[in-house]
Amino acid sequence: MATTNAPARRSRRAVTAAGLLPAAAAVLLLGGCGGTSAHGTASTGRPDGGGRTAAEAGAAKVPDATTFSTVPGAPKDAAPDGATDGLVVHPTEAAPVLDRPGGRRIATLPATELGGPTWVPVVESSGGWRRVLLPSRPNQASGWVSGAGLRTAHTSYTVRVELGKRRLTLLKSGRAAGRWKVAVGGAKTPTPTGRTFVLASIVPPDKRQSPIVLPLGTHSATLDTFGGGPGTVALHGWPDASVFGKAVTHGCVRVPADALKALSRVPLGSLVSISA
Repeated sequence: MATTNAPARRSRRAVTAAGLLPAAAAVLLLGGCGGTSAHGTASTGRPDGGGRTAAEAGAAKVPDATTFSTVPGAPKDAAPDGATDGLVVHPTEAAPVLDRPGGRRIATLPATELGGPTWVPVVESSGGWRRVLLPSRPNQASGWVSGAGLRTAHTSYTVRVELGKRRLTLLKSGRAAGRWKVAVGGAKTPTPTGRTFVLASIVPPDKRQSPIVLPLGTHSATLDTFGGGPGTVALHGWPDASVFGKAVTHGCVRVPADALKALSRVPLGSLVSISA
């Protein structure tokens, strides 16, 4: 993977999961564990009701790239088992997503997701274009965004989930910073494999199951919805330690309290690699 950095003057430190305030989207738990009931998309019309430009009309025909949407025509991640150099980007305003550099517009990447800033990982670069993973269906969806107007940061963290071993490893600069037994998806509701990323950090109103929920940019392959939400897979805690080491969830990854505390410090956009 050839990766070059965007201009340094736009660089900034990535937001950590623990740094977010409780999100209005946290009406219910997300994931193959629950979800929010509704989500609005940004209007592309003019406030005064006037005519649209060609660019605005084109934008109105494509979805926002969020966990609630499907992006038809999104190129599939070419290296779902691959690594990155930790480059993550944040659009300072809604950014067009194309199917290839200079190609057809397939979506709009909003500046915020689930009440916090949008940070997505860069998996490939070509000139001034960045190929990023998208939080939308289908799983492993990606798209190209212009490097202009993007804030950039580097994260040293990677989360590795091994489903067969029911194990989560937190890596910092390539070295294990923690390793825990976790609960993963059951046979009928498996946790999806491939690389994804930490999409958001949500403090649920009922913290008895988990004090924090970390939605990922991937979805259950067998559940179109769960608890009123879009079937978003998440990392979260669980009060009953007997589940750890078992395949019993609806697709989410349930982690021990000390693991959740460590994961809450992982910056948004950080890569999460899920393997069989």
